[in-house]
Amino acid sequence: MAERPVSGGRSVATGQRIGYIRVSTFEQNADRQLDGQALDRTFTDKAAGKDVNRPQLKALLAFARDGDTVVVHSMDRLARNLDDLRKLVQSLTGRGIRIEFVKESLAFSGEDSPMANLMLSVMGAFAEFERVLIKERQREGIALAQKRGAYRGRKRALSDEMVAELHRRVGVGEPKAAIARDLGISRETLYQYLRTNT
Repeated sequence: MAERPVSGGRSVATGQRIGYIRVSTFEQNADRQLDGQALDRTFTDKAAGKDVNRPQLKALLAFARDGDTVVVHSMDRLARNLDDLRKLVQSLTGRGIRIEFVKESLAFSGEDSPMANLMLSVMGAFAEFERVLIKERQREGIALAQKRGAYRGRKRALSDEMVAELHRRVGVGEPKAAIARDLGISRETLYQYLRTNT
């Protein structure tokens, strides 16, 4: 296989299998998405799909080269709407990069037939529609639970004692990143506790 230069003067063989994983929260398990796939490198974003600022997706797009294959669990992990999905797939295949979607059992290489392009549009539209239905069912479920008095929102991550401990440690100047790590929460959650308890 041909060699390609990358940063630091190293050379890497073309034809790599590159995984892209996106989980929408810090609690989700990223490992399951491409479990069993033989990959040379993986890029993982922990961000909502609608978030256009996905640094690892940008890094993957900069890293991937002609002859590589990008492997994604499903279309909705790569993009949250049909337009973005088409653009990303066309951008990759236009550079000679093959893309595989494991869940849908579809692959695109840039030499695709009109039928393959139709499948991309149809499956992408189904994925988008499915997301809308799931959100609608969630909203209906929450509304019904609220009527019954059974829904009280997301459970707090920390007990009152842990919140007091958080404030004490912040007050004595401990690094917030270390406190968040010790308490098993994200820094954003830590800042939310500081905002709501001051």
